[in-house]
Amino acid sequence: MKISCVQMNVLAGQPEENFSRAEALLKKAAKHNPDVILLPELWNIGFAPGQIDPQLADEDGARTKALCGSLAREFGVNIVAGSVLTQRGDARYNTAYVFDRAGDCIAQYDKTHLFSPMGEGEAYAAGDRLVTFSLDGVACGIMICYDLRFAELARALTLSGAAVLFIPAEWPRRRTGQMRTLLGARAIENQVFVALCNGCGSAYGTQYGGNSAIVDPLGNMLAQAWRGERIVTATIDLEAQERIRKEIPVFSDRRPELYCSLCETNDRK
Repeated sequence: MKISCVQMNVLAGQPEENFSRAEALLKKAAKHNPDVILLPELWNIGFAPGQIDPQLADEDGARTKALCGSLAREFGVNIVAGSVLTQRGDARYNTAYVFDRAGDCIAQYDKTHLFSPMGEGEAYAAGDRLVTFSLDGVACGIMICYDLRFAELARALTLSGAAVLFIPAEWPRRRTGQMRTLLGARAIENQVFVALCNGCGSAYGTQYGGNSAIVDPLGNMLAQAWRGERIVTATIDLEAQERIRKEIPVFSDRRPELYCSLCETNDRK
């Protein structure tokens, strides 16, 4: 599976410019014939909860679905369309959409862990379910930015069969080192491939750091961007993943009965 991450300079509160730029970058990435293209988090308006006009939200993701679905169909490529601010009913969500080669929207995930230090939970509603999907027969899972800090989420997706985790992000530059460490940890502990696509723009004083990366199950960087807008690509070897899991059988050596008993004990306190 060949994956391309589109590290995009997201402009805060400017959806017209962002949709136009995303279209151009998706077309550019598609010319290199990847199997999957990944976009960053909240690429339609940028990440600044409570500061960017919520009226700019994409109503039920209609505009995102129209753009990414048509491009997926035109180029015959799978698109994990990052995430966008959406409006559904009276609530707004940080929502990721996934499109197959036919342009059909096959998965939708609302970010479950909202970044409280910047008021995300006050501005947007949290999702209440985890999501896996299949691309070209490969089981995949999706997380969004802050979700990366929650090992339980990555483990749950992996136990559900995911061999690849896709992570759209708007991770700040000053915590880039933490992002890299967590990215490697989630890959190694779950023996999965992880593709993270980060934005590189700025919003209301916060600079987002780029450094998008594709990591193998041993934590090795297969491709990595630095700062600035760019597209990075790597081909992942799923047979290698099978060999790694046989050499170090983490999942058969797990002791879930112990973990669960400790959680139950703490819950009773």
